Amino acid sequence: MLNLSILVEASAQDYPASPAVIFNDRTLTYAQLNGAANMFANGLRKLGIGQGDKVAVMIPNLPYFPIAYYGILKTGATVVPFNVLFTAREVAYHLQDSDAAALVGFAMFAEPAYNGFQQVESCKHLIIASADPAQPFTHADAAVLDFNRFLGMGGSPVFDTVQTAADDTAVILYTSGTTGSPKGAQLTHSNMVMNARVSVDLVGSGVGDVALTVLPLFHSFGQTVLMNACFMAGAAITLLPRFTPDAALAIMQRDNVTIFAGVPTMYWALYAYPEAHKFDLDKIARTLRIAASGGAAMPVELMRNFEARFRVPILEGYGLSETSPVASFNVSSKPRKPGSIGIPVWGVQMALVDDNNAILPKPTEPGALSAVGEIVIRGHNVMKGYYKRPEATSEVMQGDWFHTGDLARVDDEGYYFIVDRKKEMILRGGFNVYPREIEEFLMTHPKVSLVAVKAVPDEKLGEEVKAYIVLKPGESATAEEIMAFAKEGLAAYKYPRFIEFRSELPMTATGKILKRALIDKE
Repeated sequence: MLNLSILVEASAQDYPASPAVIFNDRTLTYAQLNGAANMFANGLRKLGIGQGDKVAVMIPNLPYFPIAYYGILKTGATVVPFNVLFTAREVAYHLQDSDAAALVGFAMFAEPAYNGFQQVESCKHLIIASADPAQPFTHADAAVLDFNRFLGMGGSPVFDTVQTAADDTAVILYTSGTTGSPKGAQLTHSNMVMNARVSVDLVGSGVGDVALTVLPLFHSFGQTVLMNACFMAGAAITLLPRFTPDAALAIMQRDNVTIFAGVPTMYWALYAYPEAHKFDLDKIARTLRIAASGGAAMPVELMRNFEARFRVPILEGYGLSETSPVASFNVSSKPRKPGSIGIPVWGVQMALVDDNNAILPKPTEPGALSAVGEIVIRGHNVMKGYYKRPEATSEVMQGDWFHTGDLARVDDEGYYFIVDRKKEMILRGGFNVYPREIEEFLMTHPKVSLVAVKAVPDEKLGEEVKAYIVLKPGESATAEEIMAFAKEGLAAYKYPRFIEFRSELPMTATGKILKRALIDKE
């Protein structure tokens, strides 16, 4: 038997007075965090929620998130994290698709949460956390519960955690690829515990460490590499709901941050911040001992510049929602190779396959690189499948191997180098944006006939979203009109910032849109 909540419970037993969560001037010890999660679990039990149920969480990086996350797990239920930027349409889709029995949200995002919740009859409960814990959240609908009053309803800070099987689903993380609507990757208690263990070993975290947690906890990177790994090790996380270089540097200085993990755009913002001189950069550099990067390839020059200023090694890695997420990493005990995503983590195997699914050999000559192939992965980190989508699961799970859709080369020492994405996913500032979802939504506009969405380079975000649109005969529209429509139904990080109207789109002989032939007009 295994339950992911053991990460908090074990540290609460071993380090009850140690800080677990820091948010501004407030600190929760491990004993307090575990007690609050127990109260949340007791509240869920009184609502009739327990083993086998799904509970969605739509909360930014605030102490409410880990309280709800581990409280849900303690009941034997499954956590379904939502992006806080979801629109009402997206909330409703994910609640319906995941069969969520309840949604836990935050006051700032209460409107889309409530409007989406209302559309799904099977979701019976909505719990909203207030911006000020001293002021309960109130709503015209009496069925909406305030988070802190809900804790009081739970009452006891003692809870007998449900013993789940290691292969029971702990978390459902939604991803999309290019196959249409988002689908939920089912990650087991074993998947998540093992990936936390691997992450602890990678960064060497332990009691006394403080990790700046600005990566969203609803995303697999922040959830596993920071929250779960730190709680397993007895370290503390200091929460930042929204990244700015000013706020990040201030927290690094104030809380003596030893661990930082981010996407390359965050490193770029910290390095390029013109007001950085107002902080004690020497103190920050003395305290910060390790940094991790993922979500996109980090430019080698940026890595060198950041490391020189902050005197900290950056370990770059690779993973997907379907792999819990960590699959490979550069490790501190071996030479790092800038531009590489490292080597497979302990207990995980990676390989490259060609179009015929044959494994490509590693080169034997020092410094040589293999032919380009698709990355495939197997091991303790691979999901047990997409929720309610056996066909989609069988497409990516072939034999023992999970097919990532990412193309890479490998060198003679087993270091992997990403070449390109076989999928059409757009990586915008660390967020995954899936063209098919945007295309399908824009096609619902009454004037739109055909849409193709693809990435265009962006200096700051890495990639930006662009839509190529063919209007229906006789119709006219402006880019502003289409963009306004997109904003209503798509999260802020998804809607296209560039729109170009075309009279036709390039097609293959079989009638598929040929996106690589879409060349921007001068």
